[in-house]
Amino acid sequence: MILHPGIIALLTGALIEVALLIYSSYIGLVIIMRWNANSSTEEQLSLERKTYLVSTIMSFVLAFSILSTLLFIYTVDGMHRLFTGAMCATGSLNANPVGWYALYMKISIFFLASIWIAVNYIDQRTEDSPLVKKKFILLLCITPFLFSDIYLQFRYFLGLKPNIITSCCGSLFSKEGGGMAGGLSGLPTHPMEYIFFSSIFIYVFIACVSLFSSKGFIKYLTGLMAIVLFIISLASIISFISLYFYEIPTHHCPFDILQGHYNYIGYPLYISLFGGTVFGILTGVGEGLKKSRLLTIQINNLQRKWTITSIALITIFALICIYPMIFSSFTLEGY
Repeated sequence: MILHPGIIALLTGALIEVALLIYSSYIGLVIIMRWNANSSTEEQLSLERKTYLVSTIMSFVLAFSILSTLLFIYTVDGMHRLFTGAMCATGSLNANPVGWYALYMKISIFFLASIWIAVNYIDQRTEDSPLVKKKFILLLCITPFLFSDIYLQFRYFLGLKPNIITSCCGSLFSKEGGGMAGGLSGLPTHPMEYIFFSSIFIYVFIACVSLFSSKGFIKYLTGLMAIVLFIISLASIISFISLYFYEIPTHHCPFDILQGHYNYIGYPLYISLFGGTVFGILTGVGEGLKKSRLLTIQINNLQRKWTITSIALITIFALICIYPMIFSSFTLEGY
């Protein structure tokens, strides 16, 4: 294991998460089995107090899990100097391939945790807490992901050796690299540009329509299109967007843009993409929770805020992507 401030912070936070998760999962299971909103027994009153406590604890745990995704990327990118052959986060992750699984797990948890926090927010602000059982069932579904994340983090960081020679993005994110990374790098540039900008236009259009429509179908479509746009955007970053920042037609790495050489532009790029996506997804998720008049009123107000926030963040993401295409002398004509 390498003693690095980021690693120590992540692993310490993970140990605290384990303790809180075990307690919260146990209480959550009890609440699912015994919760009765129509009862006024001593047991029900005790469960109501525990519900608030556990919900608060898990909100902080899941908020830390969301922030730890950013800290993980920052730490992995900063460690590349310790490995021979590494130039960015790709080299650090290749130094122990378990790191890739940890990254994928963290991305999954980012979205799941955001959804749970939103559901909990709605529940705590609605009379009679109508979503108690649903949010704790969701919590128990998320818990295995959180334990897997903690396990993978420990496997990854404890398995790192400073004397290892690793490969980096030049071999992985290239047309000859093979696998998914090689396939994404080899996607034809001009068709991908068309697909990318078309998907942004379609998403923003659907999201704008949902602001003025009460039809549930449009809300669900907004959430679904947010997921589609997210996948297309990640593929586009590797396929052609990153090339405009590097001004090198063969360099497809999605991590180098996080470095100071490129003014850390990757951070606002990814934060706006992930944020815009999650708020778009919440618009669709919220529609599925409208089971009563009080919930409908609460969720309608939130959906409008979520949709506007999503449109704003996706617009920022698009502007960041477009900027080097317009103001750089670099062009992909002929590639």
